[in-house]
This record gives sequence, C-alpha cells and structure tokens, in this order.
Amino acid sequence: MRIKLNVKYLCAFAIVFVIEAIIAVFIHDDFIRPYVGDILVVVLIYCFIKAFVRYGIKYLPLHIFIFALLVEIGQYYNLAELLGLSDYRIARIIIGSTFDMKDIACYFVGCAGLFMFENIKRHFNRLTACKVKKEEN
Repeated sequence: MRIKLNVKYLCAFAIVFVIEAIIAVFIHDDFIRPYVGDILVVVLIYCFIKAFVRYGIKYLPLHIFIFALLVEIGQYYNLAELLGLSDYRIARIIIGSTFDMKDIACYFVGCAGLFMFENIKRHFNRLTACKVKKEEN
C-alpha cells in the first residue's frame, strides 16, 4: 500500500508547526500564547490528518474538537500524573497539565473556523465543477 501525501496540507502543517513552536518558545504574553496557540493547535492537527488521509472525513473538525475536549478532560483528571509521565517534560507538553475552560472555547473557535473553511472549499469546488461542465458543453 502506497501513501500519497497531499503536499499542500503537509506544507500548511509545517508552517503552522513552526508558528506554534515560535509561540511556545518566544512569546510569553496573555493573549497570543494562551488563545491563538490553542486555536492553531486544532488547525495543526487538521492539516496533519489532511496531509495523509486522501479521502474526506465527514465532520473532521468535529472529530478534532472531540479529541481536543478529551485531552482537556485528561488534564482535568491529571492524566500525565495518572500515567506516571509527570516527570517527563515532553509528555506534560503534549498531554498538558492544566485544565482550562478557555482552552475548550479556543478549540471550539479553531474547529468552527475549520468547519467554515471546509464548507467554503466544498462550495468553491462545486462552482468550479459546474463551470468546467458548462465549458465542456
């Protein structure tokens, strides 16, 4: 089985990853790091999945939101500590260590944006297909 990458989404993933890394390392404010970073993390996951999954996943932004919500619930119950990973910095970064309802709101905003992006893209693709079909006739 051969995997065919979607280069556009892979490039988008790389760009968003670099932005997230810059935010994590260099920005220590009260807006960009906590809010924009959380909005972008769902975009990062979306781009990663779309880079490798060729077929459309119905309601992908919803699935990503549910995943992010589960991660946040894991933070509420101190999942890193329960798994014995609290001494590993990378595990604390990936799993997270602090529950915050504002994070859930940011994930929702990011996923709502992705849902709108998918609908606009789907609409544009339909218009393009209709235009091509008219030109063929």
